[in-house]
Amino acid sequence: MTSILNALSKISKKDIVLSVRDIKKTFVEGGQPLRILRGGGFDLYRGEIVALVGQSGSGKTTLLQCVGLLDKPTSGDLFINGLPTDKMNEETLTMLRRQKIGFVYQKHNLLSDFTALENVELPMLANGVGADAACARAMKLLRGANVAHRACHYPNEMSGGEQQRTAVARALANNPEILLADEPTGSLDPENAISVFDLLLDLVRKNNMSLLFVTHDMNLAKRADRIITIKDGIVK
Repeated sequence: MTSILNALSKISKKDIVLSVRDIKKTFVEGGQPLRILRGGGFDLYRGEIVALVGQSGSGKTTLLQCVGLLDKPTSGDLFINGLPTDKMNEETLTMLRRQKIGFVYQKHNLLSDFTALENVELPMLANGVGADAACARAMKLLRGANVAHRACHYPNEMSGGEQQRTAVARALANNPEILLADEPTGSLDPENAISVFDLLLDLVRKNNMSLLFVTHDMNLAKRADRIITIKDGIVK
C-alpha cells in the first residue's frame, strides 16, 4: 500500500489524474438487473475543471460514487494517476480516497454534533494528522471559505450558504488532488449558489486541483474547462 501511495505522489502537472474506461454499473432490483452505467469514459487532467451533465436518472451520481471509490463498477477500468484500482484491497482504497479525493455534496452533510471547526478537522484527524496541525489548517481553510467567524458554531446555527462553505473547506482538508462535487449548489438560493460556486472554483484553481462536478445548471457548466455528458448511462 505504501508503494502505491508513494507512486501517486510522483506525478507532473500535466498528468492525467483520473481515467475511466468503458465503465458499467448494474444493480439488481426485484430480481431484475438495473443497468445504470452502460459504458463510455473520459480522462481528467491535473488542474482541469470538468462539468458532468445529463438528465435526472442518467447515472451521474452513480458515476461519481464509482470514480470516488465509494462504490465499485460492475465492469470497466478506473485509474487514479495511472494505477488501476480494480485490484486494490479495501484498506488501500480507503487510504487512497482519504488522501487523494475530496467530496462536496448537494446537501452539506456536516455532522450536527460538531462545530464547523471540528467538522473540518475530522478528516485530517482520521488521516493521522496531529490535533494542533489539524486545528491550524482547519482555521486556515475556514478563513479561505469566509466562514472563520463561524468556527465554533454548530451547523444548525449557520445559514445554508455558510454550511456549504464549511463543507467545501472540509472537502479540502486533506489537500486532495481530485475534488468531486455532486450538485454542490443545488440546495442553495441563486445568490448563495453563485457565491459558493465562485468560492469552489477559486480554491480549486489556487490549489491546482482537478474538479469534476455534476450540475443541471448549464450556466455553471459553461464555466468549466470542459463539459462531458452522460445519456442513457453512457458517458460521452
